[in-house]
This record gives sequence, structure tokens and C-alpha cells, in this order.
Amino acid sequence: MTGSNDIVLLNVDDQDAPRYVKTRDLQECGFKVIEARTGAEALRLVESEKPPIVLLDVELPDITGYDVCSFIKKKWPEVMVLMTSSTFTTSPHRTRGLDSGADSYLVQPAEPLELAAAVNAMLRIRKAEDSMRALNATLDQRVKDRTAELEASNEKLKHEMEQRERAEAALVQSQKMEAIGQLTGGLAHDFNNLLTAVVGNLDLIRTRATDARIARQAEHAFKAAERGTKLTAQLLAFSRTQKLATAPVDLNALIAGMFELLNQTLGAEVKVETRLQADLPHALADRNQLELAILNLSINARDAMVGGGTLTISTQQDSAKERVVVCVADTGVGMPPDIAARAFDPFFTTKPPGKGTGLGLSQVYGVVRQIGGDVTINTEVGKGTRVNIALPIARAMAADESFESSAVSRGSESILIVDDDPDVRQIMSGVLSDFGYQVREAGDGASALDILKNNRPDLMVIDFGMPGLSGAEVAASARAVDQSLRILFVSGYSDTSAIEKAVGKIALLRKPFLPAEFVAAVRTSLDAPASH
Repeated sequence: MTGSNDIVLLNVDDQDAPRYVKTRDLQECGFKVIEARTGAEALRLVESEKPPIVLLDVELPDITGYDVCSFIKKKWPEVMVLMTSSTFTTSPHRTRGLDSGADSYLVQPAEPLELAAAVNAMLRIRKAEDSMRALNATLDQRVKDRTAELEASNEKLKHEMEQRERAEAALVQSQKMEAIGQLTGGLAHDFNNLLTAVVGNLDLIRTRATDARIARQAEHAFKAAERGTKLTAQLLAFSRTQKLATAPVDLNALIAGMFELLNQTLGAEVKVETRLQADLPHALADRNQLELAILNLSINARDAMVGGGTLTISTQQDSAKERVVVCVADTGVGMPPDIAARAFDPFFTTKPPGKGTGLGLSQVYGVVRQIGGDVTINTEVGKGTRVNIALPIARAMAADESFESSAVSRGSESILIVDDDPDVRQIMSGVLSDFGYQVREAGDGASALDILKNNRPDLMVIDFGMPGLSGAEVAASARAVDQSLRILFVSGYSDTSAIEKAVGKIALLRKPFLPAEFVAAVRTSLDAPASH
């Protein structure tokens, strides 16, 4: 069942990217959509437009989605509410949403067809309720149509049973993916702590070694650790625990900058070609994650071209949908339909054991969907594969945020490092001491707060995820003592949204990091205006 342009749906979400995705997906299914960013704005539009269905995000800046839902159901009980959330996804959250009056609860991001199916199911229920009211008002007509009604009810019951079976299967899949996401996110956090010490020490060894053989061996080990860093990025992208740093990105420049890396990575048997549209608008994306996505697709393409072939990366603008598209195409073996249908499933791989994690394409899909884009595969056995990444067009030029280690200046300020991992503390303390800073260490939050009783550092560097007192609790207690104290968080979770909810706007450095990146972040935090 497709939508009708006569049906007006209200999409309520204060976040631009997910609101855009839902609106676009519904419009493509034939619905007319109006939008609201706050609870108050939503209530005004419900009163004036009387939409049959309201898509309502749980987390709004002024009123919670639960309260908005309760108010709608009290004043306009005929309006149906589909509550959505990408954050509040546990059983208690969904139960609370349904208890507040919601007719259904959908975990985001949802597939376009799943979202449209949910809306159409609610429209069918609304239509059925209207029919029942009409039948109650016309008893004679109900008697005349009794036989037809029974037949329709039986058919409806059969259809609803099928829908319920599909919904139960989707719920099981959702719960499975949630559990896997929690597991992979936790693994990535612990692995990032290990990599911070490994990458930091290897970087110091390779830059300071006087023996060429040792320097070369350290360089090889450093590159292996970097591959571990990319794996944790894949895990975090799949589990969707990180907040993407979206900004305008010049796709042509990004691809041109990757040309040498791709040639070295793919080997001599693969010819790399680019076809870049001139005057291409900038895309709204996370530059680092997009580079990783293109690299993953290129490596998959190489593996599909047994004996070599041609990899073509092209860009073009889709003016009709206001998108810019990156296409990664190969001349490989292609995929049969059953394999292509599962290509984006996490941990699914056709490679032999030890040759792939099965996270590459799921990482690509997860990242692109989070930033409001789409990924499609066109493939045919024996004729190669084309993967298209469609991204929203950005409205502003990107600033160059590259870091030059030579620009890092020394300092003499006092720094208090709070981290439960001694190896991570050691590398951070050693690097800062080499740059002239006065450093003290604490292995947990309680020890850090004891130090603050008699010593006030110029900056606290705090690990967010620690046993006992969390980084957020340490920061809150420290700011209670000195409101202007500068704080830099380091975290292996990369979940900036969770940290910001706990402590507000923060400076954050994601693990693992290079020593030069750490020193630069410390210097930037020290030079920033003090908080008040």
C-alpha cells in the first residue's frame, strides 16, 4: 500500500538529519509531510492541521515526546501517534511510550519500507476505527452488511496475524542487533584503551629511534596498530555508538587524496581510475568515516577481481534529489541475488575464515544512513558490482582541520591526568612532560578529587569511562570546586552525545590518538576561554 498526497503526516524531531531522512522516505512513498522541531510547535500543528498520524521523537528540546503524546491523546484521541527514537530503544523506554498513549513505537533508524509499512498499518487501523464509528451510527446498515463484514473481518484478522508475525520477527532481529551492538561497542572501548598505549609508544619509538632497523620495525608495527584502529572504527560504526562529525566535504578532493593509498593497498593487479564531475557541490559527511567507507568498498572490489581488474571511483550530482553520489565500481565476479540481499548484514562474509570480519559493508551502510544518505548495490554475476553512496548536499565550504605536528607549542602549565589504565596514563604523562608541562596522575576519580583539595591544575584530562566514579561525575565534582576549571575528556567509546548529555558541551579526544594529537588537544584546551 502506498501513500496518498491527500494524507498529511506530521514529523516531529529536533535533529535535522533523522528528521530529513524520515520526511524524505515518507514523501517518496507518496505522503505529504509537515515538520516540527519542538513539542510546542507540534501541538500547534496538530490543532491546526489535524494530521491522522504524528511521527513523534522521544527526545525534544522543550517537552518530552511522552508528554506530547499524552496531551495529544487527551485532546485529539483520533490522532494516532507513532513514537520513534534512536536513543531510547530498550523495553522500558518502549513500554513508557506505549503507556503514554502511543499507538506504536519504532526504533530508528528504520528502513524506508519498514517506516512506510508502519505508517500504512496505522492508517489501516485508523480507517477501520472510522468504519466502526460509522457502523455504530447506522445500525441498519450494519445488519445488512453483516455477512460482508464478517468476511472482511476474517480477511483483516488473517492480514493482521501476518503483520504480527512480521513484527515479531523484526523485534527479534532488533533485539539481536541491539545486543550485538552493545557487545561490539564495549569491545571497541577496551580495545581503544589498549591501542592508545600501543600507538603512542610506537609513534615515539619510530620518531626517536636512531637504529634504522628498529625504526623500520616500529613503523611496521605502527601500521598494524593503525589497522586495529580502523577495526574499532568499524565496530563503533556498526554499533552506532559514536556521534558522527558531519561537515561539508569536497568529494573530488577526498578521492584524489586517496589515490596513492588505494594504489598501494590494492596492489599492481588492480588499475584504479577516477571519473570526477567538475564543480561538484560539497557533501555533508564525516570525512574520516567516508574515507574508511570508500577504502572498505575498494578492498571488497579488489577481492572480487580474482586475477586483477579495474576499479573505477566516480562522482556525480543527482539534482533531482539534491544529492551527490560516489560510485565504486569493479570488473569482478559480481554477486547472485541471494548474496547481494545480505551484503549489508553485519558479520556476513563470503570470504574464508581469517580473510574478513564481515563488518566492512555494514559499517558503510551504518555510517551513510546516520548522515541522511543511502547506499545501493547493482551487481550481476560475471559483470561486476557497482556500489552507490548518495549523500546530502552541504550548504557551506569545509574548513581545513588538518593538524600539523610541527605547529604544536610547548607549555609549562600544570595538568592532572585521570585514567584507570596505567599504560594510557604513562604515555599521556610522558608526552606532556617531554613538552614541558607539569603533570600529576590519578588512577581513579576519588584520587583525583583528593588531589584537587590541595592542588588546582590548569587543566584536567579525564577518561570518561572509569569504574567507580565516572568521568562525568569527576568533572561535575571538580567544577563544583572550581567552575572555571578547564577539562579535556578522552574516551574510547566515541559516544560524544552520551558525554554531552552528562556534562554539557565538552572538549573530547577520541582514543586511540597519536602523541602529537594529544599535545595539540591539550594546548587547544588550555588556550580556550575558561568555562563559567
